[in-house]
Amino acid sequence: MILVDSSVWIDFFNGTACAETDKLNEILGLEEIIIGDLILAEVLQGFSSDTDYKAAKNALTSLTVHDLLGKDMAITSANNFRKLRKKGITIRKTADVIIARQCKLNCVSALI
Repeated sequence: MILVDSSVWIDFFNGTACAETDKLNEILGLEEIIIGDLILAEVLQGFSSDTDYKAAKNALTSLTVHDLLGKDMAITSANNFRKLRKKGITIRKTADVIIARQCKLNCVSALI
């Protein structure tokens, strides 16, 4: 089972060739690909064309969608963010901490 991050999906839908989209193309249909609700929101909000939005929504919602947040996860993610910051590591987006925690918690690989 592989969770694909929003940055990979965005490159994929934009037709951007890179190592991550090549890997996604390689595993499509061969591996179980999942998406998180937060990732789904991040990807879908970027579409300006209604037609492209509907096509992406249909494709992405055909995958298993996992809930990534709740009260306990919000607190755990905030704690992890703070721990990393204290070590001098600043995470760009809060969503990345939430996604990483869920992957670790559920023993899921991530394509980011």
